[in-house]
Amino acid sequence: MPIYNQLRVLRAERGLSRVALAGLVEVHPQTIGAIERGDYYPSLDLAFRFSDVFGLPVEAIFGRQPFAPLSAQLYNKEERS
Repeated sequence: MPIYNQLRVLRAERGLSRVALAGLVEVHPQTIGAIERGDYYPSLDLAFRFSDVFGLPVEAIFGRQPFAPLSAQLYNKEERS
């Protein structure tokens, strides 16, 4: 089963490059790209390092189901108000 992630979105929100994020979690920048593309799944240890960097639970960053686009999440939230 694939593992989906929010790394690209979280990096953009925080203004982090792949190189900067790689430094924070102590991996090669190419590893960040491979994870973002879904070509590589992180170890549990690495997933926890991402969690620490972003201050989010692991399941907010990685999941078995595709994440809804942020625009859809915001649109649906406004629609419910």
